[in-house]
Amino acid sequence: MLMATIRKLTTVRFISYLFRSVPVLMFCCFAGAAENAATSGSLSVQPPTLTAIGFDWRISGDDNRNAKVEVSFRRKGEQTWHQALPLFRLQHERVGAPVGPGYAKQSVSDGTSYVNPFHYIVPNMFSGSILNLLPDTEYECRFVLSDRDGVKGLASKTVTARTRPEPQPAKTGRVYHVYPYGYKGKKQEPAFTGLLAAYYMGSNHSDHANSFDPRVQKGDILLVHAGLYKDNRFHYSGFYPNEAAYGTPFDGTYYLTVSGTPDQPIVIKAAGDGEVIFDGDGCQTLFNLLAANYNYFEGITIRNTNVAFLVGLKRIIGSSGFTLKHCRLENIGRGVQADWSGSKNFYIADNVFIGRHDPQKLLSWWWREVWGKFENYPAVITSDYAIKVYGQGHVIAYNYAANWHDGITIATYGNPDGTTPDGEPHEMPDKIPVSIDIYNNDITNTADNCIESDGGARNIRVFRNRCFNSTGGALSSQPIFGGPNYIFQNLVYNTTTGSAVKYIDTPSGILVYQNTFVGAAQGTGPVSNVHYRNNLILTDGWIDPVLTIGTFTNYSSSDYNGFCTDPGGKVAFEWISPPFNIIADYKNKLETRQFKALNEYSQATGQDKHSVLLDYDVFANVKMPEKSDPQRLYKPEEFDFRIKPGSAAVDAGALLPTINDNYEGKGPDLGAYELNRPLPHYGPRE
Repeated sequence: MLMATIRKLTTVRFISYLFRSVPVLMFCCFAGAAENAATSGSLSVQPPTLTAIGFDWRISGDDNRNAKVEVSFRRKGEQTWHQALPLFRLQHERVGAPVGPGYAKQSVSDGTSYVNPFHYIVPNMFSGSILNLLPDTEYECRFVLSDRDGVKGLASKTVTARTRPEPQPAKTGRVYHVYPYGYKGKKQEPAFTGLLAAYYMGSNHSDHANSFDPRVQKGDILLVHAGLYKDNRFHYSGFYPNEAAYGTPFDGTYYLTVSGTPDQPIVIKAAGDGEVIFDGDGCQTLFNLLAANYNYFEGITIRNTNVAFLVGLKRIIGSSGFTLKHCRLENIGRGVQADWSGSKNFYIADNVFIGRHDPQKLLSWWWREVWGKFENYPAVITSDYAIKVYGQGHVIAYNYAANWHDGITIATYGNPDGTTPDGEPHEMPDKIPVSIDIYNNDITNTADNCIESDGGARNIRVFRNRCFNSTGGALSSQPIFGGPNYIFQNLVYNTTTGSAVKYIDTPSGILVYQNTFVGAAQGTGPVSNVHYRNNLILTDGWIDPVLTIGTFTNYSSSDYNGFCTDPGGKVAFEWISPPFNIIADYKNKLETRQFKALNEYSQATGQDKHSVLLDYDVFANVKMPEKSDPQRLYKPEEFDFRIKPGSAAVDAGALLPTINDNYEGKGPDLGAYELNRPLPHYGPRE
């Protein structure tokens, strides 16, 4: 078809045809010798989580980007194959492009520029996830590579992979009973006063504090009975009458150094006879687990410490298999700190994290024109973050976090380990940050971001979270090293003076699907390889345009969305990219195109051709946040974000397999909630 057209065209008309219709081919033709056929390389399985499995398929060639990989799956023994999202195409996108003419400025709050520390060239490959799977289940996963220009090597591959189970105590482990100092009731044997006395062969509050060998072994269970565990850490030797001495002299830290296994973790669990409280007495770190793999905590309260759990330090040491379930952490500066690239398979679920920020009003550290009039500006970081992780295979689900600078975050680690100075990713397979799930969390009152995917590489999945009351941007990708960073079915409300999304440090590979954003989506970036589908994006009156996409790549896309624009705003839509006859440009000036009307924007850019305009009456009961009171904290129970039958959001979306297959009617609805379907559960489960 293409060759027949070429023969009918003069040289000038042929070049014009390429610019209009085949920009990818044009780019390849003039960039040097192109290898348009795809050559199949290795297919690898990333560490699975409970509900998702990620895959990488390396290729070479396909310079014109028209190859694709279709994905299907079925439970082992099942007859029917089910469609999944296709694998996501990555192709030498650049992360950390230098600041200069034509690029969005990167600056701190006072407007001064800073040097972008990232320099990374994305590999040539496909990557992606099969989503919403069952835990502890084996699946057959089939991948079919196709390319109109031909495929060299194996075009179809099938692998078997199993999702992880939720961590549980071993059924055969020895049980030790831990009691607080001064306990007067009947004790179950073997009984110990304080956690360290049970974990080790003894505990001491003097120079001999580190003298004891471990008592616990993999699979053992330490049942901690009700009471207050607060050490007198500044008293020497425990000679003071009527005062607890648990073996953490001076620094107040419990150093736990014994490793369990995935099937036999070392369990520290509330005994069930009342509240168990570990009070850090203002110490820096309460639990140090840097050398202990597969330690499991359940049902305890932790308070009065700067760092509750220290689990990893960049370039130093860290652990894997950390589990935290049904715990309450309050009056702390950081909940879980784990920024070591070798960490794997955390499970942090059903916990409550309460920070030290003012629980009565929203604070901020930026936009002086708005927040500078308040006496507590800029907001002091009394509590930094609830959870920060790095590594592979982590699950952070069903937690509640309130009153923080940031809620849940991946460590902004820097270039992935193994990256060369020129940005080439000589990846270390066990150290690249992949396959991390953050879902069904309930986050409110953050002075910066609710959730940060920052520093992740591939198959970072942020979904079905509820984010209320943030000021620095609700969902951050700062940066992403190739993607996909899945952001789907999240609910965002009251991003006061911020944006529902934040793309800084030139991330690459973001899929924004099926979200409800009350607040502008200003992903100015620039970002590479970003795609929007099926979102509801409604102005909150703070910033315009309601949609801004700044991108280095003209294969970024947006469609099937619903927009509520500000009728008093000057610009409703903004698309910043290279000239349309160039597929990608990381060196020259990007063009800014601004539009007041949806149809003008669609006609000029080719984006959002199937998108619709709507208003707040699309919801059962949602109102725009009050701009007159930026510090107001809104409560989710004040609203009903279900869409109304017959509204413009009904049946207006595109099919996204494994995300919205369960739609009813003519097509999927827009936004986080499908009509007549159960609402997600946010925060801890019973």
